[in-house]
Amino acid sequence: MTAITVIGCGPAAHRLVQRLHHHGHRGPVTVLGAEPEPAYNRALLVSALDGTLRARDLALAPFPPGVRVRTGTRAVAVDRRRRLVRGDDGTEHPYDVLVLATGSRAVLPRLTGAGGRFVPDVRVPRTLAGARPVGEGPVVVAGGGLRGVETAYALGRAGHHVTLVHPGAHPMHRLLDERAGALLTAALRDAGVALETGRRVTGVEPGRAVLDDGRSPAAGTLLLCTGARPDTALARAAGLAVRHGVVVDDRLRTSAPDVYALGDCAEHPGCQATLASAWEQADALARTLTGGDGRLRPARHVVRPRLSGLDVAVLGPPGALRRPDGGEQVVLSDPARGRYGRLVLHDGRVHAGVLVRLPRAVATVGQLYAADRPLPADRLALLLGTGGEYAESAELPDTAVVCQCNNVTKKALEQAWHSGARDLPAIAAATRATTGCGSCAALVRQVCGALAPT
Repeated sequence: MTAITVIGCGPAAHRLVQRLHHHGHRGPVTVLGAEPEPAYNRALLVSALDGTLRARDLALAPFPPGVRVRTGTRAVAVDRRRRLVRGDDGTEHPYDVLVLATGSRAVLPRLTGAGGRFVPDVRVPRTLAGARPVGEGPVVVAGGGLRGVETAYALGRAGHHVTLVHPGAHPMHRLLDERAGALLTAALRDAGVALETGRRVTGVEPGRAVLDDGRSPAAGTLLLCTGARPDTALARAAGLAVRHGVVVDDRLRTSAPDVYALGDCAEHPGCQATLASAWEQADALARTLTGGDGRLRPARHVVRPRLSGLDVAVLGPPGALRRPDGGEQVVLSDPARGRYGRLVLHDGRVHAGVLVRLPRAVATVGQLYAADRPLPADRLALLLGTGGEYAESAELPDTAVVCQCNNVTKKALEQAWHSGARDLPAIAAATRATTGCGSCAALVRQVCGALAPT
C-alpha cells in the first residue's frame, strides 16, 4: 500500500490526513511536525494571545487511527533517490509519496539593541510559543497588515495599552482603500489602540521600542507581525522548482514525481495564503492521492479579518481595489454609522470590493462573488441588506461558510440545530462557530432563527 509522508503538522497537513482517511486511504501515513505540540488551529492564535482561549482550545481533532505522528521532529533533508526524509533527531522516514506542508516563515526586521538586558519581550505570534498570553505592561505591535491588525485590535479590546506601528498610510493599506482604511483606523482607536502610521520599529531599549524617527513608545512586549514568506528551504535543497513558493500544478504536483506541496509553502496562480485556500488544496490533493479527480479549482479571493464586532470583507485579488480597471462602481458611504461598501463590477458581476460593518452584505455579496453570479438590479438594496431574496440568511446556499475561523457552513449549523443545539453556546460547542473572532455571531443567530418554528 502507498506510504505517504507529510512534512508539516499545521492545519493544511491535518486536513489532508483527515481527508485521505475519509476517501479510503489505509496505507501508512507519517506526519512530521517541528513544533512539540499536536496539530492546532493557527488561525485562532490571536485568541490565545489575548487570553480568550487556552492553548488546548486550539487543538484540532486527533489524527485518524494508525497515523504515525512525530511532533518535535524537524525535517532537515529529502533524499529523493532513496525516497527518505531525514529528521533533526537522526530518524529516517521512507515514502512512496511525499507531501510538503512546511508553511511560511516570518520576515523579521533587524532590531538594534535586541541583545541587551531589560529590553521588551520580543516575539513573533505565529506559533503557540509566540502567542502565549501577553502579561502586564504596554504592547507594541510592529506591522499593520492583516495579522498585525487582528493582534492589535484583540489586545486593545482585552484592555491592554497597545501601539500599532505600520509603514503604510493606514492599516492594511495593501487590501483596503482610503475610506475603508479610515474606518478601520477609527475602530482600532475605539478599541484603545494608538497608531503610528508611516513608521517602522528599528530597535529596542529598556522598556521601549525605538521607531525610525527616533521616538520610543513604551513597550513591555514587542510583537513582530512584519510579514511572512513561503518556507521553501527544504524544497530548494531537494532540487525542486521554487519561485516565491514551491511551484505546483493543478494537481499540486511539484517538479519531482511523487512529491506534492500545499498550503502556504506552495505557489499556484489561483491560490492564496488563507486557511480556506489551504483546506481546498488539502481536499483536492486527498482526492488525487486516492485515485479520484483532484484537479484544483481554487475559490475566488476573499479576506475576512478576524475583528470581533467589526464585519470587514475584502473581495478580489490583491491590489484589485487600487486598480479597478474601469467597470461599474457601486459605493455606499455612511461615516456616521461607520459603514462603507464599494463594489467594482465587470459585466454585472463583482470583480473586487470592500465591505465594512455591512454584515448582511458580507454574507450575500460574498456568496454571489464566490459563485460569480450577476448582482440584482438594485445594488444599493443589496448593500443595505434589503435586497429581496438575497437579504436573508435562509437564502444562503448550504455550502456558504458562515464561520470563517473554523470553516463552519450553513449546513453544519442546521445539522447541529436539528440535533438539539438550540442556542448560541450549544451551537458553539457543537460546531465551534463563534469561538474564533466572534464576528459571525450575528449571522449564526440569523441562520438558527430562521430554523425556529414561528
